[in-house]
Amino acid sequence: MDITQPLTLLGGISPARFMRQYWQKKPLLIRQAVPGMQPLLARAALFAMAAQDDVESRLITRATKSATWRLRHGPFARAVIPKLNQPGWTLLVQGLDLHLDAAHALLEQFAFVPRARLDDLMVSFATDGGGVGPHFDSYDVFLLQAQGQRRWRIGRQKDLTLEPDAPLKILRHFQPEQEWVLEAGDMLYLPPRYAHDGVAQGECMTYSIGFRAPAQGEWAQDLLQRLADVAGDASGARYGDRAEHATEHGGAIPAALQLFARQAVEKALDDPQRVCRAVGESLSEPKAHVFFEATASVRSGGLVLDRRSRMLYDEAHIFINGESYRAGGRDFGILKELADTRTLSERQAKRLSAPAQGLVQEWLEMGWMHATHTV
Repeated sequence: MDITQPLTLLGGISPARFMRQYWQKKPLLIRQAVPGMQPLLARAALFAMAAQDDVESRLITRATKSATWRLRHGPFARAVIPKLNQPGWTLLVQGLDLHLDAAHALLEQFAFVPRARLDDLMVSFATDGGGVGPHFDSYDVFLLQAQGQRRWRIGRQKDLTLEPDAPLKILRHFQPEQEWVLEAGDMLYLPPRYAHDGVAQGECMTYSIGFRAPAQGEWAQDLLQRLADVAGDASGARYGDRAEHATEHGGAIPAALQLFARQAVEKALDDPQRVCRAVGESLSEPKAHVFFEATASVRSGGLVLDRRSRMLYDEAHIFINGESYRAGGRDFGILKELADTRTLSERQAKRLSAPAQGLVQEWLEMGWMHATHTV
């Protein structure tokens, strides 16, 4: 992607300018970001998807008289989903890009942001008056109107107090500053923690393109667990205290044991490459509900990554679906191209060394990528 060229998707500005002037700084309303926009999935097909066990879905309703919010998690049989003439309900279907090639292709248009940050495409289907209440997200989001109309109100909100008894994170004192009605093809970008409230005007469908923003504590826990697994496998060392004396204070933690614990953590962190591998494996790890279909694929033609595969790289490693591989030379350059573009021509694939060819064959057989017949 040429990041200096203007994009219709960004309202005629370039990705470079967007990232410099808007990303994590201020909202941007883009009229007809996707001209002639049509839903990628018909309503009936979306409802059928929400009935699947491997699809994350939520149903949000609000009682007209009591104004009480209700949240339910799928899967949902069609009979559970309210009637279309009932106003004020919303069906959220997460990860459409994992199940539909057209949704994955749409998500790929946002790859001017590093894929390590790109998360998924969520569909919000709502009847008239439907929404999820005024709230804020802890991550960047593009809100693309796919069908119908939705009225958005947004504001820079300092008071982030939430409704105490709501099943959703709804702002208690929402103070909007701007307001627009988005038509099909229009898109609104919002930085993290920018308060917003979208309400359907008639039946509508909105696509949310979200980004990963790991919480520091949760990510530290994941990385430390990965580092501990590797460090434990490598050393196998256990604490020993042959020189320990009898004690009159059985509840006191021995200083030697505290030192051993600190050294164990330091040892796990003392190898920069080990930390880099843990980061890459974490960022490329598919979500828990994602699975691949093993195949006895025989390669011919080029290669294309499965839409569910996450492939990244750093200065010394290739990462794919939570696995890491050391790489260098020509193989590294070709595999980086695969991670960047998600496809290789037959000519490029043939230039891989024999060991890399074997690795690619393993990925084919695991369903992580597929053969193409286009040179």
